[in-house]
Amino acid sequence: MTKSSENNQDSDFIQMTDDLNNQSQENELLEEEAFELDENNFGERLDLALVKFYPNISRSRIQSWIKAGQVKIDGEVEVKPKFKLSGNETLSVTPKNEPKGEWTAEDVEFTVHYEDDDLIIVNKRAGLVVHPAPGHRQDTLVNGLLYRYPELRTLPRAGIVHRLDKDTTGLLVVAKTPEAHFNLVEQLQNRAFKREYIALVHHTLVAGDTIDLPIGRHPQQRKKMAVIEDERVDEFGDSILNSSRSKEAITHFRISEKFRHFTLLRVQLETGRTHQIRVHFSHIHHPLVGDTLYLPRNLRPRNMSKEFEALFDNFRRQALHAETLGLIHPSTGEFVSWQTDVPEDMKCLIDQLKTEQ
Repeated sequence: MTKSSENNQDSDFIQMTDDLNNQSQENELLEEEAFELDENNFGERLDLALVKFYPNISRSRIQSWIKAGQVKIDGEVEVKPKFKLSGNETLSVTPKNEPKGEWTAEDVEFTVHYEDDDLIIVNKRAGLVVHPAPGHRQDTLVNGLLYRYPELRTLPRAGIVHRLDKDTTGLLVVAKTPEAHFNLVEQLQNRAFKREYIALVHHTLVAGDTIDLPIGRHPQQRKKMAVIEDERVDEFGDSILNSSRSKEAITHFRISEKFRHFTLLRVQLETGRTHQIRVHFSHIHHPLVGDTLYLPRNLRPRNMSKEFEALFDNFRRQALHAETLGLIHPSTGEFVSWQTDVPEDMKCLIDQLKTEQ
């Protein structure tokens, strides 16, 4: 198979130009590209043939292009993704960047820790919701990103690759191009990201360990997640996880510092389930300080100073900070990482604990 294009572009995926970014993004069409097929394509499905030319685009999106009439075979529109090719045809494709969601752009405050042509590293503050949801459609990071970077409207979730809970602080990555988004999502799925958190938990842990317990939706309290050890037996008599109710979740941790009644941890995620760190440590009876959703009861420690009690009582969020984020850069192929200090409220709590020894 060979590819021809009036634009003489090097990439298999058409880049958005500055002129296109200034146009209305509704139903935005890019310039047509042509692909020459050969005898090796005989009997191949149309959508599968196009996947080879657009390796950074999902098959479902390519199918949507075909169904929308954006693909021609020898000049004739074909709307069936399963259409069987005879080989030696010419495929003409007019890709479309479609806005993802109907979210509004708002001037929401957020801090950019690092930025280049491919990605943005955001240092998220406590209280900032990452993604719009029912009941919270505004004042989110997505709204702020669309205000500052309007071109992100054409990317899924405005380029956001992974999330942090509302009251968790620290680093997360946002893709700026379709190629970077595809690459970063693939890395996340392949567990190639390095994500290390600082967590302050109740009670004293003896040593670091790995928590390997599946997580699913809480059976009674739908706003919560829970460890769901729900297994079934396969045809060979072996126990396997019932993936319809829970998913594999693996959390590694090591001790950073021990205090009276508390332990400061460095936590590394192997998987990324909703509320994973919070659920895992609550399950092993070491819930995060300030985590009202997963604290089993009021764990206000006794025999602490009035200074600490005041800080503790006013700390109204989970003591969890995404300190380190590492990944393979989509353009250079090199591993890069970023780090950010814990925010002031959590730092004050930790500093005070050091004086309580």
